[in-house]
Amino acid sequence: MEKTLRRVRCGYEVNTSSDDCIDAINSYYQQVLSFGRNRKVILQAPLYDKDCVLGNILAAHYLCSSAPSRASFFVEAAKSNLEQSTPYEKAVFEAVRYLISEDRDDDLALEMHTELLKRFPKDLATLKRAHLLCFYMGQPAPFLGLVEQVLPANEEESYIHGLLAFPLLELGRMEEAAVASRKGYEINKEDAWAHHCLCHVLQHQCRFKEAVEVMEGLAESWRSCASFLYTHNWWHVALCYLEGGSPMSKVEEIYDHHIWKELERDDAVPPEVYLNALGMLLRLDVRETLDGFQDRLKVLATRLTDQANWYLEWHLDILIIWALAKVGETSKAYELLEGLKFRLSKMNKKKQQVMQKGVQLGEAVYEYAKGNYKEALELLGSEFNAFDYKIVGASDEQIDVFNEMWCQLLLNTGQSSTAKEVIKERIKERDGIPFMWRLLEKSYAMEGNAEAVTAGERAKKLESSYF
Repeated sequence: MEKTLRRVRCGYEVNTSSDDCIDAINSYYQQVLSFGRNRKVILQAPLYDKDCVLGNILAAHYLCSSAPSRASFFVEAAKSNLEQSTPYEKAVFEAVRYLISEDRDDDLALEMHTELLKRFPKDLATLKRAHLLCFYMGQPAPFLGLVEQVLPANEEESYIHGLLAFPLLELGRMEEAAVASRKGYEINKEDAWAHHCLCHVLQHQCRFKEAVEVMEGLAESWRSCASFLYTHNWWHVALCYLEGGSPMSKVEEIYDHHIWKELERDDAVPPEVYLNALGMLLRLDVRETLDGFQDRLKVLATRLTDQANWYLEWHLDILIIWALAKVGETSKAYELLEGLKFRLSKMNKKKQQVMQKGVQLGEAVYEYAKGNYKEALELLGSEFNAFDYKIVGASDEQIDVFNEMWCQLLLNTGQSSTAKEVIKERIKERDGIPFMWRLLEKSYAMEGNAEAVTAGERAKKLESSYF
């Protein structure tokens, strides 16, 4: 069939012979923006039009991690038809081809996406790619600039306000993040990412009961979400129960029925589930409440000995190292840690300097899980701040567990004075978390300070006030 100019959902022209190809691209864009479970729909686009540049390069991006050889095929198919593509297709092709190239420079990849969005500001799928890029760079500020750049062209568009909310909350601008989250929800009541961002805000403000009520009221709409966001939103709910001093039965219920149970679905992506399951169990370990979950951890660790789950994401790898070492699979944990070091050695110098912190965190977690608290603390150092380690691919809320771990390491190695000051600073930021008051109580008690009683009473009062 003869090629003609057709428009995708964001309004830009694509040269293709097939309406079905455009429909597949539009469906893919919808899946990307909604964290949907059917992103593989993009593989249909080249079936309808094997010469469509946009369909091919988006298929390549979808496959770049799971099937790189297939991705290369689609890159070449797009490249061979580049002369007959539109300016929009050419811009997407260049940005995505570089994004998925080996040894890319993240700053240059972001610059290319920024330039693309200057020309095509309504392409929210490109904005979403930029979001993930900035997330793994640990840099919310550039992404906020990008969202603000395209916002005037997309004020009433679905998903834009959830995308705006996340960098705002990562930069500590919680009230603005709450406004953006609620606006996203007003435009699209099923925007699960906007729900997620609002929960972040409420959680940070220690409004745990309100966060739980809001999220549980919206949870039915998450069933169409990919494994990551479905289980991650429930992870947030569980964390609100945990931080608010709820009975552990609520955490167990969420872990069993809304995180682990996700694996029963035919379209589940297990590593995405494991990430949130591990994030939950590490929180329990740091809080010294893991005992009732030991069997669950052993079942999970058994699956994580499968190397198919390794080297997918730095954050996941670090959590796997903790889990394997915690259940006594130390040789496997060490093997994964050495594998991370090998991968680091193959990076360019710029990337090595950035990702060295990932290896350092992995080493510390390995020692922590084995009970070698002194060694773990030495690896983290006396000025540790987990927020400097976001390059492993974690939000503030996800990475903060390592700050809590550091506090426990200080206490477990007898450094109560240092721990006390660190904990006090954390309480200044968020004074409604019972666990922090318990740690302060512990630090005072280690010094024989009568203030331990006051801290303990404050913790007890908070524990009974939320649920």
